[in-house]
Amino acid sequence: MSLGTLKARLAERLRPVSDGTPESAPTRSDYDLNPDLRLGDRTLQPAAVLVPVMAHADGATVLLTRRADSLTSHTGQIAFPGGRLDPGETAVQAALREAWEEVALAPASVEVLGLGDAYETGSGFLVTPVVGWVTPPVALAPSPDEVAELFETPWDFLMDVANHRRDHLEMNGARRFYWAMPWNERYIWGVTAGLLKALHGRLYGVGDAAAEAEDAA
Repeated sequence: MSLGTLKARLAERLRPVSDGTPESAPTRSDYDLNPDLRLGDRTLQPAAVLVPVMAHADGATVLLTRRADSLTSHTGQIAFPGGRLDPGETAVQAALREAWEEVALAPASVEVLGLGDAYETGSGFLVTPVVGWVTPPVALAPSPDEVAELFETPWDFLMDVANHRRDHLEMNGARRFYWAMPWNERYIWGVTAGLLKALHGRLYGVGDAAAEAEDAA
């Protein structure tokens, strides 16, 4: 019951796949919490991530990765499978390709339901979140060059505003705020948490507790 309700809500509230062109303007960004730090006009690099919603019989989860310690940037951070668009790729194609390369999630196992809000990162990327519905069991294997660990976090936890925390760090003498959703020993923060916060807003708006409870029932 709750899986069907959730899947229907995602299909209804997400942007259609046809909106996922690299030229789409961001509607969310790292600067939502830091308007004074916003840079001037700049060319953003198009990127995409896959948000894999795992439809387990006992409830939905979201598949996340911990980036490999050997990477040159964002080492060890929690992330979705994803990366830059190759020339000529759509956001959906890039997200599915990256998921296959990073965690061996076969594209045929993913039912793409739609797109989340395009998101501008402080590092200069325009990220399109592609939401995919995955029905286990599926075979997964992290690429050791890119992914240190795979794990799943309950959908109900990630979509509960009580778990959405506004944290901050000091950067170049300024305080930078960001969303964080700590779960057990994993610190989900930054762009990943910002994308999840934006997804919550698209699905439930502000304070739509009844809808959240319906999906989590």
